[in-house]
Amino acid sequence: MPLLPEHLLAGHDTFMAGRYAQEQSRYRSLAHEGQAPETLMIACCDSRAAPETIFDAAPGELFVIRNVANLVPPYQPDSDFHGTSAAIEFAVVGLGVRNIVILGHGRCGGIKAALAKDDEPLSEADFIGRWMSLVDEPAHGVKTMEHMTAGERQTALERISIRYSVANLRTFPYVAEREGRGELSIYGAWFDISTGELWAMDGETGDFRRPAVDRPPSAGG
Repeated sequence: MPLLPEHLLAGHDTFMAGRYAQEQSRYRSLAHEGQAPETLMIACCDSRAAPETIFDAAPGELFVIRNVANLVPPYQPDSDFHGTSAAIEFAVVGLGVRNIVILGHGRCGGIKAALAKDDEPLSEADFIGRWMSLVDEPAHGVKTMEHMTAGERQTALERISIRYSVANLRTFPYVAEREGRGELSIYGAWFDISTGELWAMDGETGDFRRPAVDRPPSAGG
């Protein structure tokens, strides 16, 4: 048996001959000087929605947290294990990021699970069900919208959950303090896997708009 799956080894060979060769000095600088990303991206672990690919990010540009359905739990300092909260703490307090983006996406399996609470859990532990209980309240409300199709309900909850995560993010004291001082900005975004289209959340209204279409004209006209 190989040390790693063959397609991963082949991919690494391509990486070394391509991107690493082109950006070797950047990688070496990051190794010696450490990382200093300006943006924390909280995204879903779905293999189809990789932030580095969606935003064409360079090495060291994004600090990425990925979990099921790109959720942020409320601030809850206790003796449990909090992987997402630990990474937020490191990004904000340790690295001093200036932006946080909650990135959702279409056809999210976690959101689908939240809307199908009566389905059999994948395992006896039901880690997914427990995690997705973070959005039980909006999920219940969306499920009552009988005039919407299943696809419309899913898209609605995908976007509503982003607003919930933004609200939970602000329960972290060091996030709220830095945002209040103008040192940190918080954003929400939603990516359509099928079209590649990106929607961004309006910070004032909560509406989702397409930056490629709705962004204000540049100063140069």
